[in-house]
Amino acid sequence: MKKFFRELISDDNQINEQAFVGVISFFAMVFVLFVDVITGIIGNELIIKEFIFDGFMLLTLGAFGITTAGRILKLKEKVKKEEETSEEVVD
Repeated sequence: MKKFFRELISDDNQINEQAFVGVISFFAMVFVLFVDVITGIIGNELIIKEFIFDGFMLLTLGAFGITTAGRILKLKEKVKKEEETSEEVVD
C-alpha cells in the first residue's frame, strides 16, 4: 500500500490520478447512500449535509468527465496522425 501511494504522487507513474480520485469519491458517495438506507431501515435518521454529498457528486462527475474528455482528445490526435501518415504514403 505504501508503494502504491508513493507511485501515485511521483511524477512519472502509470496511474491516472483523475480516475483514481473519481473512483474514490464515487465509492464514498455509494457508501454514504448505503449507510443512509441501512439506518433508514433501522429507524434512525442519518443526517447528511447536502453540500458534502453534492461535493462528492461533482468531484465524481468532474473526474470521470475529464478522464473521458482526455481519452477522446487522444483518440482524435491518433486518428489525425494516421490520416497524415496515409496522405504522405499516397503522395
